[in-house]
Amino acid sequence: MNQSEVSADSSNVAIAEMEQPLTVKDAAKFLGVSPQTVYLWVERKQIPHLRVMGRNIRFLKSDLEPFRASFREEMENV
Repeated sequence: MNQSEVSADSSNVAIAEMEQPLTVKDAAKFLGVSPQTVYLWVERKQIPHLRVMGRNIRFLKSDLEPFRASFREEMENV
């Protein structure tokens, strides 16, 4: 691996680490539920989330993926 390949690999890792947080609307779309359901889960502390500037709620897709998998599994067992 030459120096330019190492540099390119490092920059890709840095971009991946700087994941853009999702809004409530985007998280709801990703999970296949309504924004009201997402707010309810946040209120009940059932979903991993971040508080930004006090009231704004954001989500990391990497946190939501395992939640979505367990949520879908639960829905299949009902």
